[in-house]
Amino acid sequence: MRHESHDSHAAHSRPLSLAEVPPEGLDIQLVATEAERAALAELNGLPAILSLEATLRAKRWRGDGLDIEGEVRARIRQTCVVTLDEFESDVAEPLHLRFAPPQDAPRSRPHHDSSGEEHAHDALGEDPPDPLIGGAADLGAVVSEFLTLALDPYPRKPGVEFVEPAPSTPDENVSPFAKLRAAVGNKTPADGN
Repeated sequence: MRHESHDSHAAHSRPLSLAEVPPEGLDIQLVATEAERAALAELNGLPAILSLEATLRAKRWRGDGLDIEGEVRARIRQTCVVTLDEFESDVAEPLHLRFAPPQDAPRSRPHHDSSGEEHAHDALGEDPPDPLIGGAADLGAVVSEFLTLALDPYPRKPGVEFVEPAPSTPDENVSPFAKLRAAVGNKTPADGN
């Protein structure tokens, strides 16, 4: 079964309710509209998002929760941090999230150590599920979040390397204040100027 949504009613909202997911699961193909891509490009400081889609599989999890797994793919235009040239690149990011009703979602589970002291949930354990809001998971927000997390914060155009500029003077031991002293003419407050 395939579920397609092109509702640009809300910029990134693509709710999927638990009731829409049959026991055998649901295949979902999300394709962002031009307006959604423009809003996401602005949100992420990109010149453009040329395409954005997600192929997802939704399954029921623990009866009243959802398990969402799949991949986000995008073709983006970004600006090179070295040359300031725009260039295009592809993004492919796997995703896997679980959702549960709010009463089952993020809650610390205390445990006791050998001294009998109570401690919060194991930080190295599995992430707690995200909350279902109104019985639904917003797949648009999930896709947007995973796209943002996949972006390189310092993109470089392929083949471009940063080359540190050579020092302007041959003597690297010159004080950073030497030019200032030369410009002021080594005047001191006692000179009266």
